[in-house]
Amino acid sequence: MAKENPSDNRYTREHEWVKVEGSIATMGITDVAQELLTDVVFVELPEIGKKAEQMKPLCVVESVKSASDVFAPVSGEVVEVNDELKNHPELVNQDAFNKGWMVKLKVKDKDEVNKLMTAEEYDSFTKES
Repeated sequence: MAKENPSDNRYTREHEWVKVEGSIATMGITDVAQELLTDVVFVELPEIGKKAEQMKPLCVVESVKSASDVFAPVSGEVVEVNDELKNHPELVNQDAFNKGWMVKLKVKDKDEVNKLMTAEEYDSFTKES
C-alpha cells in the first residue's frame, strides 16, 4: 500500500513529486509510481547543468516490468543528482520521498509550482484512477 504523500510536496498527473525550498526543487517519483513500476533496477539521471523544461522527460527509470520517462515537475537547471541511485536504484522503491529523490533543480519560474497538485488533490486523483 502506498505511503502517505507528504503535504509539503506538489505532484504531477504523471506521478512525480517536487519539494521546493528557496530556489531549489528536489524531485522524484511518487510512492504510487514506484508501486506501479515494481522493482526499480536502474535510474538514468541527467547531467549537472542540464536545462529542464516543465513536463518534459528528464530521467528514465527502469524496472523489471518496463522503462518509464520521469518528467520535470518544474523548469530549471539541474544542480545535483542522487548518485546513490547508480548503485542502489532500489532506494526509489524503499523510500521514494526521501532517500529515493532523483534530481535537484534551480527553479526558473516559481509560478509553475502552483500549477501542480497539492497532496490532497493528488490523493483524490490517484483514488479515481
